[in-house]
Amino acid sequence: MTTTNIEKDDRRTGPASASELLASASLFSTFSPNELDFLAEKSEFIVCEAGKRIFEAGAAGDRLYLIASGSVVILSPGDDSVLAEFVAGDSFGELELLTGTMHNAGARTDGPTTLLAFPSGGASLKAALSERPEVAARILRSFLLVIAGRTRKANALVKENSPWVRELRRQVYGDKLTGLLNKAYLEENLPKMLKAPLALLMMKPDNFKEINDRFGHEIGDAALVLMARELDHAVGTEGTAVRYDGNELAVMYPAKDRVAALETARALQARFAGIDLSPLTGDPGLRLRLSIGIALYPEHGTDAEALIKASSGLPLVSRSRGGSLILFPEDVV
Repeated sequence: MTTTNIEKDDRRTGPASASELLASASLFSTFSPNELDFLAEKSEFIVCEAGKRIFEAGAAGDRLYLIASGSVVILSPGDDSVLAEFVAGDSFGELELLTGTMHNAGARTDGPTTLLAFPSGGASLKAALSERPEVAARILRSFLLVIAGRTRKANALVKENSPWVRELRRQVYGDKLTGLLNKAYLEENLPKMLKAPLALLMMKPDNFKEINDRFGHEIGDAALVLMARELDHAVGTEGTAVRYDGNELAVMYPAKDRVAALETARALQARFAGIDLSPLTGDPGLRLRLSIGIALYPEHGTDAEALIKASSGLPLVSRSRGGSLILFPEDVV
């Protein structure tokens, strides 16, 4: 990490004051006093003069920072234009620290500023949390929730189309294997879409286990990438395709009623059956068989949790009945 004139603040190194600051941050607001004290012991206060760089674009994301006093601006790597401003009580650097990536923007103090940095003393995140793996798990969970909320309010903090925001969304909501949006995106955004009729389709290939067993998980992953690409092309701008869990894919289709959803599901089955897996498997006769569950809003649920619950188990029911079925919740009552 590139720093300039940043020194340890010997006046404020007590774990009590650090714990209090940690507790005031949204990332750690639900942590227990014991957990906060543990994190405080792994942190250090640093003091910066006005206008000093905390890190440059391209530096390793090896710390997160909480602002005890003062303010920090995030700067575009191209022209140093201000992308965001953080003030006392805010935190930054979580994304890079928790994803192990480099900073794609710089950070500079906007006045005399005191920061609490975690972890301290150049320790890695893994080393700092090695004694308390359950705290590490809580941090990751809290991070996803906080970043999701921060993204909703991003227009108040940053330019909507800035590289920083695009990278943030990609990291939080992008599935690394398939390139589709992920489960967190669906769970975050589905509730906001339930203002008009909507169809939620959940689908699983009936013979995915066969592919993994015969050809190995690497080929299975490659097949899943092909499925995701085909689904994304098929959905287009009509809906939103998601990798929900493992080999289960999902689509949120606004404004689709029962008839339209059923027609779409049949078209998806045919499209998946046409995927040529032979370049991966060497077996020209192997075709994907797709089971699909459909839940409709508001018919099958008036909130996101109910719709997900109503549809996510239906592909397995289809498989137990021989597969390649399209089921609504009432089909299994």
